[in-house]
Amino acid sequence: MDFDLTPEQEMLRDTVRDVLERAYTPERRAEIVATELGWDPAVWRTFAEIGLLGLTFAEEDGGMGAGPIEAMLVLTELGRRLAPEPLLDCALLPGGLIAQAGTDAQRKGLLPRIAEGELRVAFAHGEPGTRWPAAELATRAVRTADGWALTGVKHPVSHGDCAELLLVSAVLAGNGEILPGSSAIEATDPRPAETTVGLFLVDPTAAGVRRTAYTGHDGVRGATIEFDRAAAELLGDPTDVSGAVSAAVAGAQAALCAEAIGAMEESLRLTTEYLKTRKQFGVPLRAFQTLTQRAADMYVSLELARGMSMYAAMSLADGVADPVVASRAKLRVGRSARHIGQEAIQMHGGIGMTAEYPVGHYTARLTAIEHSLGDSSDHLRYLGGTVGDHQMVEI
Repeated sequence: MDFDLTPEQEMLRDTVRDVLERAYTPERRAEIVATELGWDPAVWRTFAEIGLLGLTFAEEDGGMGAGPIEAMLVLTELGRRLAPEPLLDCALLPGGLIAQAGTDAQRKGLLPRIAEGELRVAFAHGEPGTRWPAAELATRAVRTADGWALTGVKHPVSHGDCAELLLVSAVLAGNGEILPGSSAIEATDPRPAETTVGLFLVDPTAAGVRRTAYTGHDGVRGATIEFDRAAAELLGDPTDVSGAVSAAVAGAQAALCAEAIGAMEESLRLTTEYLKTRKQFGVPLRAFQTLTQRAADMYVSLELARGMSMYAAMSLADGVADPVVASRAKLRVGRSARHIGQEAIQMHGGIGMTAEYPVGHYTARLTAIEHSLGDSSDHLRYLGGTVGDHQMVEI
């Protein structure tokens, strides 16, 4: 199997790396994250100019037509510099769902605007009080005389605070019909075991939408969004899109894994440089065998995670959006991220805990990634539930 990058892939990686190296130093990132928006609009415009916002969109939709491998390379570079721009949350993830489930008019009206940086869309799928994977959505959509209305709560919605349009998952109450004897708003699904999940476009500033912003411990913004009979536009047809949502979530999990690889690479680099330069008892820390062995263990964890991240990306490139594959990758990357983050801080000592030094920020971001779209315990539980799908092989 050939793991070498093509010249085009190397050029893409190097271009993104150059842009982010010029845009972000640790000090510059701290300044940007402290702003109200939490990311740099100038960098966002640069992303649009070089085609990153429409990286995986088809060319007829205004994109570059790139695949999961290219997306993995780009996300790894974002992780390496801790770039806070919502490339995945407000462009690639919602754009992929619109391309998959939207009508021709919706694709032509939305995707070029996303690719050009004119429109930010956030995918509102997770709900409070649930763990990945959620058994059933509580948010409901009912048909009204003017279209559709949503009622429910979505949390967390990563970068939902800055989104100009929301892409919301909801159950079609009564399979999309106004139930007899009930108003459109009060209707509920009489057959919860046969739920139909739909995707809806919602204006976050419309009546019936309440958005409460928050800042995560890694500095990334998000929002809790409440819908109370909020007007919505159905994306595509009133058919079940659970498969498309599952595939999109698997792709997002693989993208988070790729971002974590970049953050782990930089955490290991910072740690090894510190061991080379910091002296104790008159000699560099690298002279202490126990510390070098621990650094070697960090490297092993990184390579294990890198292999699983590549496995997930290559599966997507082959057209296989398998939740089991994504869950395997997320579990391995989550374990490696925890190990590398904790060891990086431990071997830096007190300086690793300071806000002025970057290693603590990398660990914070790795922790946030580990808890996004299911943490390691969630994925272990999910994979444990699939054991019965396999047969024992006797030799």
